[in-house]
Amino acid sequence: MKKALLLFVLLLTTAAFSQEDAWVYFADKPLAQSYIDNPLSMLSQRALDRRTTQGIGLNVQDAPIHQLYIDQVTAATGITVMAKSKWLNALHVRGSQTDIAALSGLPFVNRIHYANHSLNPGGRQLPQANLTTSRINKFLDTQVNYNYGGSATQVQMLKADWLHQQDFTGSGKVVAIMDAGFPGVNTEAPFQRLRDNNLILGGYDFVNKVANPYTGYQHGTQVLSNMGGYVDAQLIGTAPDAHYYLFITEDVNSENPVEESNWVEALEMADSLGVDVVNTSLGYFEYDTAAYSYTYDDMDGQTSFASRAADIAFSKGMICVTSAGNSGNTANPHIGVPGDAATVLTVGAVNNAEIRATFSSIGPSFDGRIKPDVMAMGVAATVATQSGAIATNNGTSFAGPILAGAVTSFWSAFPNKTNAEIVQLVKASADRFASPDNNYGYGIPDFQQAYNTALLSVSEFDAKGFVVYPNPANNQVTVTFTDVVTKPTIAFYNSLGQLVLQQTIENNPAISLDNLNSGIYIYKITFDNVSQTGKLVKK
Repeated sequence: MKKALLLFVLLLTTAAFSQEDAWVYFADKPLAQSYIDNPLSMLSQRALDRRTTQGIGLNVQDAPIHQLYIDQVTAATGITVMAKSKWLNALHVRGSQTDIAALSGLPFVNRIHYANHSLNPGGRQLPQANLTTSRINKFLDTQVNYNYGGSATQVQMLKADWLHQQDFTGSGKVVAIMDAGFPGVNTEAPFQRLRDNNLILGGYDFVNKVANPYTGYQHGTQVLSNMGGYVDAQLIGTAPDAHYYLFITEDVNSENPVEESNWVEALEMADSLGVDVVNTSLGYFEYDTAAYSYTYDDMDGQTSFASRAADIAFSKGMICVTSAGNSGNTANPHIGVPGDAATVLTVGAVNNAEIRATFSSIGPSFDGRIKPDVMAMGVAATVATQSGAIATNNGTSFAGPILAGAVTSFWSAFPNKTNAEIVQLVKASADRFASPDNNYGYGIPDFQQAYNTALLSVSEFDAKGFVVYPNPANNQVTVTFTDVVTKPTIAFYNSLGQLVLQQTIENNPAISLDNLNSGIYIYKITFDNVSQTGKLVKK
């Protein structure tokens, strides 16, 4: 009897004091409106300009978490704050189940969600015999060194070389790469051109909380080389003239849900800095602790912390490109988090003959959507290593950035198009668009075709045309069209990206500016499901 009682006490003690991870969601943001009224206190001018171009307004998601809430959680007994998300108004915390549960007593806490699924109401129970799982190899191995000219196939497969010939190389666009580390980027020759042209804007290590991205595991170095690397006759990235931020969110020593939270925090920083395209050659499905792992049922784009944030990023005007994963030939062959998000451009891998790699994760998402979205070369892809050597590597980890760079260069050709328009053009150009499947998605994009389609839509817009006059204006402007259009509207945004005036034009081409102060405004005219922006000076 004593043995049984002792065992019972030990089990209770283990449950009470073992460390758990959880997300603590708050009920509100008491100071949100003050931040919305002063947007430069939370977003850069470039971030505001990106939203203005796409007609995206500010909302409560953009305001930071209320600091007093963070302070009270941080001060709670046994609680360590690991990461935070303003978009989801939540903190990732670590502590005993007892200490985490006690946070629900704080009046501003809305709910608590444990990474251990069995601790949540209605959470699934895992077999006790399966307390840990084998880790999926998201970083496949380098195979061949010094492959001269090897990057030609991976670039030409997408017709990204055609974009480069038209001088669309990513100039004017900003990319954030979230990965495991970038050693050698600050010293080695394949990245010299990026350094000489000041194309690396900065970075941050969210794992160690330091502003030094040039450390960690070299996976991020190789990923960056697919986009921005430049070694004549050996390796040319798909977006060699884009600007880059480098963020470390992955801890290669373990697989834990805090990496999702690091990723979300980096994504929010990318938004605030005005990033256009985000590349993530990471994915999450199984964690070191089985109780934290996802199942295929969770791949619905709505369950995971990271996938929900990815959709928010898209609503802010960014394009998230993520690798599908390398588990296609395992017991769990489906795409992982955040590749299951509806708005993410999820990329699978093919070889140089355009045949799917057996390791490339498959779809569909659990709710039946096409995944992966598109494919790019991820078998023997040419990369640069942390030592500056040119090598080849396998993995959707490299198909993703090759595609992301091509998207960036393509968007630089049409900077006034929205993220949704760019993504749709990319998908529509793919070779299986008419008959997508769960192995290839919509197939391999053709960026020359995408460009021609986009150019046609711009030409149609220009053919109909409009004039806004006078400019500069006093108290009124008039908008006239050169052809019949449907449902024309005009919106005006101030220099902070705030919508200050909006009205239909169809029956009233004269727009009063009486309520606008003197200054420079961005206008956006929309008709026939297309839109165009311009500048107006109010005297």
